[in-house]
Amino acid sequence: MNVILIAVIVLGVVGLVSAVVLFLASKKFAVWEDPRIKQVSEVLPQANCGGCGYPGCSGFASACVKAAEGGDLSGLNCAPGGQAVMEKVADILGLAVSAAAPKVAVVRCQGTCDVRPHGVEFDGAHSCRIQNMTGMGETQCQYGCLGEGDCASACLFGAISVNPATRIAEVDESKCTGCGACAKACPRNVIELIPQGPKNRKVVVLCNNQDKGALATKECKVSCIGCGKCVKVCDKFEAITLGTNLAHIDPDKCKMCRKCEEVCPRGAIKAFNFPPRKPKAEAPAAVTAAPKPASAAAPKETVVPAAEKPMDNTKQNETAE
Repeated sequence: MNVILIAVIVLGVVGLVSAVVLFLASKKFAVWEDPRIKQVSEVLPQANCGGCGYPGCSGFASACVKAAEGGDLSGLNCAPGGQAVMEKVADILGLAVSAAAPKVAVVRCQGTCDVRPHGVEFDGAHSCRIQNMTGMGETQCQYGCLGEGDCASACLFGAISVNPATRIAEVDESKCTGCGACAKACPRNVIELIPQGPKNRKVVVLCNNQDKGALATKECKVSCIGCGKCVKVCDKFEAITLGTNLAHIDPDKCKMCRKCEEVCPRGAIKAFNFPPRKPKAEAPAAVTAAPKPASAAAPKETVVPAAEKPMDNTKQNETAE
């Protein structure tokens, strides 16, 4: 028999046996997957941003299907897809989904070059994480934005960038999906996710400095110094708390009266997307009351002196006699 033919037969038998073994192994160790996971994954935006708290869109789809067994999708939200995507997921799983308040990223720092002078120049890798690990950065504030753009690199939607003039990260709210990737990438926790608010209006403490007042004042001209004036003016709603020398506003309690913005002596509290304030009307001048006209005096009785009074006739005759 030809050697080549024998080799082909042997290889064919080996291949056939291997195929049978693999088939039996696949059946033995097969892992069943709910077909709804694939259906849910297909309606997700496939951004794999991690804003949902799960490793990618496939992990979020598995979490949704698992939550459907309990009949509740509360706590699950696809930030890039928003309410529209969550409604599609709910339809696939046969559940109802409650509307989740959309969130937006806010950079809690306004320490531009004018108010936070740069004392040194960092000559190294352009990375916020590396710069933070090697020191306080180019300024004396160890809590402010480093301006190297780690947040911009982490954003998949182009919603955040570093202003080259101010060296501060800025958020484009029209592009922000609230996924939180920028907040996770910031080594100083300068970026915070807060509710978008009605008409995109919000009141935020734009400072992350936790040093005491005197030191914070030296480090930045617009830093929060923990004076507590904002807390006192909001005592009715208790929306502002003071901790670690830094004020923080609870968006769920804030009534957006903007009184805290007015009383802040450092300008650390800013209101976004509000109409311009109306100029306060000047108080009218006090009107001097006109003097009341003197009332007509009653006619005085004319008093005739005793010497000039006429004497009674009877008495006069008696005197003559």
